[in-house]
Amino acid sequence: MKQNIKAFLDQVRKRNGHEPEFLQAVEEVAETVIPYIVKHDIYYGKNILLRMVEPERLISFRVSWVDDRGEIQVNRGYRVQMNSAIGPYKGGLRFHPTVNASILKFLAFEQVFKNSLTTLPMGGGKGGSDFDPKGKSDNEIMRFCHAFMSELFRYIGPNTDVPAGDIGVGTREIGFLFGMYKKLRNEFTGVLTGKGMSWGGSLIRPEATGYGNVYFAQKMLETKNDSIEGKNVIISGSGNVAQYAAEKVLQLGGKVLTLSDSSGYIVDEDGIDTDKLAFVMELKNVKRGRISEYVESYPNAKFVEGKTPWGEKCDVALPCATQNELQEDDAKTLLKNGCICVSEGANMPSTKAAIAAFHKAKILFAPGKASNAGGVATSGLEMTQNSLRFKWSREEVDSKLKEIMSDIHKSCTEYGKDDDGYVDYVKGANIAGFVKVADAMLAQGIV
Repeated sequence: MKQNIKAFLDQVRKRNGHEPEFLQAVEEVAETVIPYIVKHDIYYGKNILLRMVEPERLISFRVSWVDDRGEIQVNRGYRVQMNSAIGPYKGGLRFHPTVNASILKFLAFEQVFKNSLTTLPMGGGKGGSDFDPKGKSDNEIMRFCHAFMSELFRYIGPNTDVPAGDIGVGTREIGFLFGMYKKLRNEFTGVLTGKGMSWGGSLIRPEATGYGNVYFAQKMLETKNDSIEGKNVIISGSGNVAQYAAEKVLQLGGKVLTLSDSSGYIVDEDGIDTDKLAFVMELKNVKRGRISEYVESYPNAKFVEGKTPWGEKCDVALPCATQNELQEDDAKTLLKNGCICVSEGANMPSTKAAIAAFHKAKILFAPGKASNAGGVATSGLEMTQNSLRFKWSREEVDSKLKEIMSDIHKSCTEYGKDDDGYVDYVKGANIAGFVKVADAMLAQGIV
């Protein structure tokens, strides 16, 4: 088996040796899915996984735009259309200086499995640009988004590819992108998700990734006859996912101790309650401030510069910032401090070594492709509402989100339960996501 896995990974490395994030994502999937493929004749010998790791289409384009000083700026734009076997490509757009083909390919590959797990008919894709929205005026962001969409519009559509937001792309950016798409195509369609409520957006969409992550953590804890109630929870990040994860933890009776951004983290032993969370939302969403400013208003809290919060004692950890933020030493510290549950809100925030430490200790650990699928699931619900020209209530969408996260958990436990009863959610998510996509690819032939 090890030889089969090695041979496959050697072949992928030969083609993608300069893309470390993508290789990391593929290696994690291969180690759990290849043993399953070997045991099932329907997949063995069909090179299904090799076909999955190769994007159906990788688009790169120039984005030229004019800043407020009248100077011409140039960025790179991308769209990775990874797999459309079960539906139109679906995945976010990320605007951040670190964006490159490797990161987007890893995100698109993860998205294929994540979207499959939602049970909704969505393929996997991802896109974005190395453009940095920080410090830019609204007019500069508008000009960039319009320039970006003036190229991207050729490759997307409601039945082809439906982008959403991601890091650096919120409702403001989606609005600018949608406006240009609508102008160029002369049609009002559900081609982008994460839209504003007055022009096709869905209730619960901003909250969905954070809410869904906590719903998944709750389902894991229920397998141990436990719950979020009364638990000390540490959260990384302070953007959309972290904010609404914190909100849902509070609603379920947990205590939130930390939030962070790229400058460091704050720890509030008194707990970040609803009023304090409202302050953070105002600080990050409106004022575009730094998390360090929290301690100016709440001096009992402490700001730790340049660090992540994984050294703090907790029962539950929710990494909601970015990839590879939780290292092996962080995992060992969490275990030493009594952490019993880790549920990923970001995409691949835990390194391979960190995940191995969690599995060795047999604590509850959920990979992002399962636990943070609530965002894309609700994007799928937004697509449905756009197609129906209809809008569900907040309660209806939240109920559907909770049901989807429960179904994902059920699939993970079905495919991930080991002989000793321990549920390997990584294996479960990978195999459950693979089976649906692989069956569709087999049915459609070699295309």
